Amino acid sequence: MSDIKTSKASPPQSHSVGDIIKGNLFVLIATIFFGVNIPVVKILIPEWMSSVDVTIFRLGGGCILMWLASIFIKTDKIQRHDYLRIFLGGAVGLFLFMYLFNLSLRYADPIDVSIIMTFPPIFVILIGIIFQHKRTSWLEICGIAVGFIGAFLVIITQHSGEKGSDNMLGDCLALASTLCYAFYLVILEGPMLRYRPVSMLRWVFLMSCLPMLVLLPSLPKAEIFHTTDWQPWACIAFVLICPTFLSYFLINPAEKLIGSELVSIYQYFLPVVATIASVIMGIAKIHWIQILAMIVIIAGMLITNRAKRKQTRKE
Repeated sequence: MSDIKTSKASPPQSHSVGDIIKGNLFVLIATIFFGVNIPVVKILIPEWMSSVDVTIFRLGGGCILMWLASIFIKTDKIQRHDYLRIFLGGAVGLFLFMYLFNLSLRYADPIDVSIIMTFPPIFVILIGIIFQHKRTSWLEICGIAVGFIGAFLVIITQHSGEKGSDNMLGDCLALASTLCYAFYLVILEGPMLRYRPVSMLRWVFLMSCLPMLVLLPSLPKAEIFHTTDWQPWACIAFVLICPTFLSYFLINPAEKLIGSELVSIYQYFLPVVATIASVIMGIAKIHWIQILAMIVIIAGMLITNRAKRKQTRKE
């Protein structure tokens, strides 16, 4: 995922050049972790683990790491009225996002998935228009339409011959996972602003583990438990520690130092990182249609962001 949070623009604050550099460095490292995570998970699935196994490891491991961190980091008390949002964000949004994302990598090209994973901001806007009756402009609608054209290019294009239908299934699953992540962002928008990351995330991950329990019976059959090879264990350790745990702690201070608008722009860099990592690891080849789709989706998002900034200034 892109797992980078999209929120309302932060009010401008005065920061030193060092703070601005530090904020950009934090979000850049987080984006690199998120991008590299896509081909790394593709390596694990299906040779060493199933998509279900990776989901169990990431949600269960993330929960354990968040609660361990809360022992050493100052936390906030969660207000009672926020627990329903946290339950829905974890048990529905985060769980389905992780499960569908990992399932998509079983079938789809990792570069295709990385391109589609830039979609949460567009779905956040659509949810706001449809369910929260937020005002929108023709420029915003145009940006959303352009973004969907890019996703359409990814989904209808078959890169693997006989496996073309599987690629299409994987692309559709990836698109569904971004919708779940957009729901996660919308439902938890308030708590995200009120609490420190670990205060909320430990409960969100705990709630996501409730539906995960039905998947546990398949875990002992995972091939990773029946090998002496260190490489798959290194991969799952990276998935747990870097994109699942550390990135959330880098994004929060980055937003305070450089603002949420600039942080959100970095997610357009996600397909670039995932593409470079996939090619270096030898698990995918870049195609011209993917480059075109990437350009179209990013153009759509830039149009949408421009429209959003214009509307914010008017309000």
